[in-house]
Amino acid sequence: MKSLEELKSIRERMHEELKIRYEREEYYQAGSAEGLENGSQYRKHVLVCGGTGCTSSGSQKIREELEAELKRNGLENEICVIKTGCFGLCALGPIMIVYPEGAFYSMVKEEDIPEIVEEHLVKGNVVRHLLYDETVKHGEGILPLQETRFYKKQHRVALRNCGVISPEKIEEYIGTGGYEALGKVLTTMKPQDVIQIILDSGLRGRGGAGFPTGMKWKFAAANEADQKYVCCNADEGDPGAFMDRSVLEGDPHVVLEAMAIAGYAIGASQGYIYVRAEYPIAVERLTIAIGQARACGLLGKDIFGTGFDFDIELRLGAGAFVCGEETALMTSIEGNRGEPRPRPPFPALKGLFQKPTILNNVETLANIPQIILNGAQWFASMGTEKSKGTKVFALGGKVENTGLVEIPMGTTLREIVEEIGGGIPHGKKFKAAQTGGPSGGCIPAEHFDVPIDYDNLIAIGSMMGSGGLIVMDEDTCMVDIAKFFLEFTVDESCGKCTPCRVGTRRMLEILEKITNGQGTMEDLDKLEELAEHLKTGSLCALGQTAPNPVLSTLRYFRDEYISHIVDKKCPAGVCKALLSYKIDADKCKGCTLCARTCPNDAITGSVKEPHVINQDKCVKCGACMEKCRFGAIYKE
Repeated sequence: MKSLEELKSIRERMHEELKIRYEREEYYQAGSAEGLENGSQYRKHVLVCGGTGCTSSGSQKIREELEAELKRNGLENEICVIKTGCFGLCALGPIMIVYPEGAFYSMVKEEDIPEIVEEHLVKGNVVRHLLYDETVKHGEGILPLQETRFYKKQHRVALRNCGVISPEKIEEYIGTGGYEALGKVLTTMKPQDVIQIILDSGLRGRGGAGFPTGMKWKFAAANEADQKYVCCNADEGDPGAFMDRSVLEGDPHVVLEAMAIAGYAIGASQGYIYVRAEYPIAVERLTIAIGQARACGLLGKDIFGTGFDFDIELRLGAGAFVCGEETALMTSIEGNRGEPRPRPPFPALKGLFQKPTILNNVETLANIPQIILNGAQWFASMGTEKSKGTKVFALGGKVENTGLVEIPMGTTLREIVEEIGGGIPHGKKFKAAQTGGPSGGCIPAEHFDVPIDYDNLIAIGSMMGSGGLIVMDEDTCMVDIAKFFLEFTVDESCGKCTPCRVGTRRMLEILEKITNGQGTMEDLDKLEELAEHLKTGSLCALGQTAPNPVLSTLRYFRDEYISHIVDKKCPAGVCKALLSYKIDADKCKGCTLCARTCPNDAITGSVKEPHVINQDKCVKCGACMEKCRFGAIYKE
């Protein structure tokens, strides 16, 4: 592909093919889908999620069964089956969407396929009992997915193609306007113009600290060198975070295009994507995408005949959390053990192989082509004054609709949890939300209505981080949560600097004392003192931010720490050492089921007589309470 005209030709052809998905509402309102002139060579498109979440639930077998059933019915030339990336609503996987109707089938099973093919794809009757509940309207209509609670407040920029196109077909990406931004910058813009538009957009890094992306590019462009590099951080390691993985699995070409644009802007000819090996689907699709882009002349030499050279290679990480830190990542790419380096010099001056380097994470890069095509003001019009654009969150924990959401900056936590997330299950109350993973903090209910952006989160003791958002209800012990994240950072510390190597271990030991009922009030002072030493003395952000979960829980939930220390009780009933199981004699029927269930023979009593738990023998497994049919066993 040597010209923009060739790219445009492919786009126009594929745009007609993709209309059936992108303009679904117009088609459906036009009347019967049967025989509809939709520009596609197929009568219907069936999109099956091929992201990690749905794949783990069996979507691959569902797709295979669907293709076999279509062949049995002679429909293989009428119905197109597309393996896509993540649709976002992971709680309802495996997911299948049929266009042009936009029928959203959720929690699909293999045995559902014959009915869907026979009723929907042959007879044209949507199988309403298999639809996502919220899309079922009274009468015969289907509520568009964009009008459901989960999707209504979302605004997809980084995720715009995820769940819509096939990530393994470059033509489909081109059909959505793919690689037009690269063509635009190479043929109509100077490198400094590209940097200026990114600066004007207000885009900040989506991987952690939120450093202005355009500023980072400007610094690297100003440093002369015979070689410069563009690196993509796809080493997503926060517990509960899967935003970058989903972009790579659903729209890998957007990252390749953005890296090439960044290379042109700073004068680099080589890029590296550092992706963790635990993401096999993402690695496979990146490998396919790179091969396709090279074959089309969109990576390699003389791109679009402009004389610009740029290529990309993959580097697989072994799963070390510290390699999410930019200098540790670059050290790992160089073939050494992933350990952070002192800064300055910063990577923009001396980065990979001691050459000027920029490093952006996947989500940051996914915004770049749209900013180039739509303009800086388009992007800056979304979000807040200091936090522009949208943010992708991996919503998990105690919430009905777990999955991937992309919302404008400034959306409140309440809107995300109660409206998009569908609220807390089983009528429980919201207690806190953890943002920023091991580097972030816990946001209590008193800040439920704080608009989420970089500055607001820091002000209340948390941080944006890469975008993990874990929701907790009233049954969560906040001391135990702090201990969980300290266990993670202790395990992931590279050990290079003493404050992190030793300090995190000492903090964890104190938390273990407290959750075992052996803590003292002086321990709280020690935790805060150690936290200060870690924040000021650690070499990299892993150690500097490791105390955040402890400090935020101490700030907002100190009463729980005091209860563990003074009352020797865990208010949430989570810390085993502080629990005791007891039997209410008035409710006990003497059925003996609890005694037969107990693994340590700690329960005694006669048939039809109240039983008793021997606290010295009880191992606090809770099996007796689970089995009791009369609600006679409780914990305190």
